[in-house]
Amino acid sequence: MTKLVKKAIFPVAGQGTRFLPATKAMPKEMLPVVDIPLIQYAVEEARDAGIEEFIFVTGRAKSAIEDHFDYSYELEHLLQEQGKTEILSTVRKVIPEAGRVSYTRQQKPLGLGHAVWCARYHIKNEPFAVLLADDLILAKPGCLKQMMATYDKVGGNLVAVEDVAKEHTDRYGILDVETDDGIIAKARGLVEKPKPADAPSTLSIIGRYILQPEIISYLDRQEKGAGGEIQLTDAIAHSIGRTPLHGQHFDGTRYDCGNQLGFLDANIAFSLERENMRDGVKEILKKYS
Repeated sequence: MTKLVKKAIFPVAGQGTRFLPATKAMPKEMLPVVDIPLIQYAVEEARDAGIEEFIFVTGRAKSAIEDHFDYSYELEHLLQEQGKTEILSTVRKVIPEAGRVSYTRQQKPLGLGHAVWCARYHIKNEPFAVLLADDLILAKPGCLKQMMATYDKVGGNLVAVEDVAKEHTDRYGILDVETDDGIIAKARGLVEKPKPADAPSTLSIIGRYILQPEIISYLDRQEKGAGGEIQLTDAIAHSIGRTPLHGQHFDGTRYDCGNQLGFLDANIAFSLERENMRDGVKEILKKYS
């Protein structure tokens, strides 16, 4: 029987240099898609999947994230006075219960594996999820909720995957696939950012993980991998002999909000999902067709 996953790590220490100057004073994770920050989408996805404890790995100039998931008494009082009860309810709904949120610093930008390792004392030998806010996924049910259902069946380590163009394998962690039924892929290996000629497949990991606590033991070694960084994928690959690794083909669309075009694409897609915006957005798009 698999142990329930109740904790999630949100690595949010990145500088967001691709979005400068917008991210000079604002965390990239607070960039809004329509009217909701990227990090809020990730937190809501986690909460909907049954996550109860939210662990943020932050860096310098990230206090806006902490403020976003806290009460703003002046704002709430103003909304109450103005009778804007619906938006007041929306603002309050964002905030996790007291004691469910924790923050820790990644003091040096040493990679995703290092960011996860920085949260090691909050994991306490329990399985955990990792969500990268840059990977915004439009899915019903949410990607992590789909993964939870699969995790109940297969256990071990589980990652969300999608096929990428062969020439882009050097941007992702790529699975060496043993079997794949189109829903769940079983991996016999994992390679971080292989050259297209060396890639064992085109099945890439995107920013959703369910991992066993043993991953932390490997990250304790602080061994650097691709790009001179401590890679989470290296820790996962090292554990395959003892812990099975599966890839989840999720039902939904992923938007890479780590670059401007992906971010723009996400804003269009998510605005078209809003019934009160759909017709207006379509009219705007006609201007550029």
